[in-house]
Amino acid sequence: MALDSDNDRKIQLRVSNQKAYVWDVDDIATLRAKHHVCGVLTGTLPHLSQQNVFLGVPLVLLPEEVVLLVEKHLAVLIDDPSAHQSPSADALERWNAERDASARRQIAAAEAERASEKAAKLSTSEEAIRKRKEREAKRAAAARAKALAEGVPVEDLPAAVTTSIADERPSTPSRPAAPTFNVTIPASSSEVDWYTPEPHAYSTLDSARAAGVWSYPSTPYERAKCRVFQDLWEKGNFMGGGIKFGGDFLVYPGDPLRYHSHFVATVIESPKAPLMPMEIVAHGRLGTATKKSHLFCEWDEEKQEVAYFSVEWAGFG
Repeated sequence: MALDSDNDRKIQLRVSNQKAYVWDVDDIATLRAKHHVCGVLTGTLPHLSQQNVFLGVPLVLLPEEVVLLVEKHLAVLIDDPSAHQSPSADALERWNAERDASARRQIAAAEAERASEKAAKLSTSEEAIRKRKEREAKRAAAARAKALAEGVPVEDLPAAVTTSIADERPSTPSRPAAPTFNVTIPASSSEVDWYTPEPHAYSTLDSARAAGVWSYPSTPYERAKCRVFQDLWEKGNFMGGGIKFGGDFLVYPGDPLRYHSHFVATVIESPKAPLMPMEIVAHGRLGTATKKSHLFCEWDEEKQEVAYFSVEWAGFG
C-alpha cells in the first residue's frame, strides 16, 4: 500500500517482529507533546554504552499505543525489514564515495579551524612576549634613573636584558603529535537509496494484519486493553506500562516527567470475567504501598463503554 499525501504527514512506526519503533527524534517529540504518547526509549548512547539509566532512540511503543495512533489516523505502520532492499553494486559504490567525500570535507574543515586557532594562539603569544619585554625595559630604565639619582656608578648596574623574541624560541622544537579528528557519518536508513518505505506502508490495522505485519489485538483481553487505553487517553491522561506495580498500565494526570502516576490500572475484559476477593485485597494493599490507588477497568463489549472502580487500603481502629 503506497503512502498518499495525507499519510506523508503521519508518523511512521517502523515494525519489526511485531514491535513498533520510532527513530525520528522530531516524531518522538510530537508523540509526547501533542499526542500524549510516551513509549520507552531503549537505545544505548554512543559514548555511554555500559549504562542503562540514560537511553536514546529508538522509542518502543506499547501495542495499545500503536493501535490508538493508527485508529486515530495519526500514524502508519512500516514493514521495516521488507523496506530495506539489497543495494546494487553501483548504489553501494556511490554511497561509499559520498561517505568518503563527506569525511574528507569534515577533516579539511577541522584542519583549517585548528590552523586558525594555532595562528591566533601564536600571535597572542608573541604579543605577550613583546609586552613583557616592554615592562622589563621600563623597570630597567627606572632602576638606572634611580641609581644615577643616588650617585651609583652606571658600571655597577646589571646589564639590561636584550634577548629578542626569536632568541627565546627553542632552536629544535619537539615534533607535534599527529592530529586526530572526529568525523560524523550519517547513519539514517531513510537517506539511502535502497530504503523504500512507501510500498510497505499500511494505514489501517486490517491491511497490516492481512500482510502479516501486525496482529495485535487478537484476543478479547487484548481488545479490552486497547479500548480501556483509548478511553483513558481520551480523558487526557498519559499512560505507561504497569507491570512493575502489578497492573496493566500506570495512569498519569500529565507528562510523566512532571507528575507521579495516580493510578495503577488493571483491565477486566468483560462484566462476566471472574474477579476473586483476594485479588481485590492484594491490588488494594499493593496500590497503597506504592502510594497509588488501584483502578479496575471493566470493558463492556455490548455497551461499548468502560466502567471504573478504584480501591485502596483503609485502616480502621
